[in-house]
Amino acid sequence: MTERVWQLAERIVGSRGPGTEDQQTKGYRGHYRRVKMTVAPLSRGLPIDEPRERPPSPREAARWITAHPLRRSPHINERLPRLLEHCPELKLTHALVRRFAPMVDNQDAAPLPGWLRDLAQSGLAPLTGLAGALHEDRHAVAQGITTP
Repeated sequence: MTERVWQLAERIVGSRGPGTEDQQTKGYRGHYRRVKMTVAPLSRGLPIDEPRERPPSPREAARWITAHPLRRSPHINERLPRLLEHCPELKLTHALVRRFAPMVDNQDAAPLPGWLRDLAQSGLAPLTGLAGALHEDRHAVAQGITTP
C-alpha cells in the first residue's frame, strides 16, 4: 500500500521536487510538501480527514435566517439546521424571524405585542435593543405591517 501511495504522489507531482519542469509538465502547480503531507497518513494506513465546509459568514447566516424557507437552495436548507444546532442564539433569532414573517405576509399585526415581548425577553442584547426601538414606534410598525 505504501509503495502504491508514493507512486501515485510521484505521478501527480513528479519525482524531482517542487518547481521543477517535471512537475510543471504534470500540471500540478502546488508544492511537493503539500502532497507529501497529504499522502503521509495514507502511507501509515490512517484515514484522510473528511473535508470540512467553511462556516458561513455573518452576512450569509443572516441571509439564510431571513430568507423564506421555500426560496433557499436545498444545500442551504440542509446546512441551516446544523448551524442552528450549534448556536442557540441563532436558533432563537431564527425562530423569532420565522414568527415575524407571517405577520408581514398576512398583513396581520395582532401577534405583534406578544412577538415584541418575546423579542425583549430573548436575553440577546441586539434583539432587546431592537425590541425597544420597535416598541417605541409600535403603532408605525403595526401600520407598516397592515398596509398593503
